[in-house]
Amino acid sequence: MAEQLFIADLHLSAERPDTLALFLEFITRRAPQAEALYILGDLFDAWIGDDDDSPTATQVRDALRRLIDSDGTTVYFQHGNRDFLIGDTFAADTGVQLLGETEVVDVDGTPTLLMHGDLLCTDDVEYQQARLMLRSPAFVEDFLSRPLAERAALAADYRRKSGEATSLKAEDIMDVNERTVTDYLRHHDVARLIHGHTHRPDTHSHPMRQGTAERWVLAEWHGNQAEFLCATDRGLEREVIRPTAA
Repeated sequence: MAEQLFIADLHLSAERPDTLALFLEFITRRAPQAEALYILGDLFDAWIGDDDDSPTATQVRDALRRLIDSDGTTVYFQHGNRDFLIGDTFAADTGVQLLGETEVVDVDGTPTLLMHGDLLCTDDVEYQQARLMLRSPAFVEDFLSRPLAERAALAADYRRKSGEATSLKAEDIMDVNERTVTDYLRHHDVARLIHGHTHRPDTHSHPMRQGTAERWVLAEWHGNQAEFLCATDRGLEREVIRPTAA
């Protein structure tokens, strides 16, 4: 079976050049070996619109386009809470295929639910309310109508305030709600879920009415090393990529 790779929570930005460099190395060195690459949200630390012409946005666009055009790897993208404004223009520029908030795909012969993961954190009521507001058509239209520089400043201010608010929250509030996880698994009639968002990489078991479901949580990326998930005919395995020694 050809490989399928899963990544999330890279939070690429100009402020994290080492992580950006490692992602570009991953796209060049590891991703071409796979039939498909699934990016499950928060590829960017913030996405202010498909017209973003910053060096980081341009490098990522170009790298994805080269991967898809040159190596034949299919790349799928699922929106995260930091880059939900990625749209059709970005998809056309890069060749990535956009996924919905929930998507069931065949992974090593097993129907598997893919999510970014923020919808599972229902104990964080404040976040869920903010999520609804930020994704409302009125907010999106108003935000995207503003000049790029203003959007960048607004996004930076929101990230700062969000970070301050997060630091005051209890750890368990920001993790998934077990009942919510079970509800999504039952609704989609699957026994496996892969997601990111929580930055708590692990593999969990969830008792179901019939058998047990598994939940694979993806890791946040850092510049010195990054973990991703690989699916082959042997099942799911975690791999680590590190920068190539100079």
